Amino acid sequence: MKASVKAVRKAVMKAVVVHGPDDVRIDERARPVPGEGEVLMAMEWGGICGSDLAYWKRGASGTATLAHPLVLGHEVAGRIAALGPGVTGLAEGQPVTVHPAELVGDGALPSAIAGRTNLYPHIRYFGSAAFDPHTDGGFSEYRAVRAEQIRPLPESVGTEAGALAEPLAVALHAVGRVPALQGRTVLVNGAGPIGSLVVAAARLRGAASVVAADLSASSLAVARAMGAGATRDLSRGEPLPEDVDVAFEASGAPSALGPVLRATARGGTVVQVGNLPGTAAPATLGDLVTRELTWIGSYRFVDEIDTALTALRDGLDVTPVISHRFPLTRAEEALTVAADPAAGSSKVMLRLGEAEG
Repeated sequence: MKASVKAVRKAVMKAVVVHGPDDVRIDERARPVPGEGEVLMAMEWGGICGSDLAYWKRGASGTATLAHPLVLGHEVAGRIAALGPGVTGLAEGQPVTVHPAELVGDGALPSAIAGRTNLYPHIRYFGSAAFDPHTDGGFSEYRAVRAEQIRPLPESVGTEAGALAEPLAVALHAVGRVPALQGRTVLVNGAGPIGSLVVAAARLRGAASVVAADLSASSLAVARAMGAGATRDLSRGEPLPEDVDVAFEASGAPSALGPVLRATARGGTVVQVGNLPGTAAPATLGDLVTRELTWIGSYRFVDEIDTALTALRDGLDVTPVISHRFPLTRAEEALTVAADPAAGSSKVMLRLGEAEG
């Protein structure tokens, strides 16, 4: 098939590699060869995430710091170009996405968190510097991937939408942290790509109404397209709604915590989706106690990427989240747009190879 022919002909490939703060390059690397239990993916689409921006701007994401050059990208999809020895059940040319997490070690967890593999302490994640050597991501023309991390795309789902299965899985995991969302009122604070996907996920889970809040009018427009019944433009001083049953805080801004807690009904639930700083930061938290709120965190996902693919198959349209598309060779420009609030960007996509959509 076309993908395998292209793989055979090319001995080298291009990759988006961050070398340090404000230093991203299009490097030429040897095309990988799939080993035992691996497949070679010909990448087609990748979505830029906040962690990609953090490595590019600061040389670190959370507690993970660059020690060596790193290929960015964990929101990716493409087609299988070749099968390594021992791989069955997959086929060359098949459109697929990737579960970017690989557990290192025996994968055993304490009984209290059994099955919650996202909390396993030693995980290699696509495009992460948490380990040395680092784990390269998928912003490259090809990537060798362990077969168990491959997720075939449903027939009706193209590779561009398939690249968004990973962030949609993050959103689905967040809404799944609330046992029952059916018929409840919801606030989503922060209408970036993850927040807007949380809007869609909350609607899928049967929320009665969803209000999205943000400082950006363009982000709020995306949230409305993803199912928000109402919005609050915080840049214009519009107040948050009152007494919502569940609030999803997706901005990661400590200054947002006080207003979000106050907007949540007494006895309600706040799910922290946005990454908070790892250092001390001022926040107003008094209402957490006096309103007796439940405040819970949400980190990555377990196997919700499979649920995400089912939702895409069943007609969930995630394309409103996409604001810009760039070829791999213009990756620095794409990162710049994704990082600039004035650019009106939501999910910025990289076309990594010969994509069919």
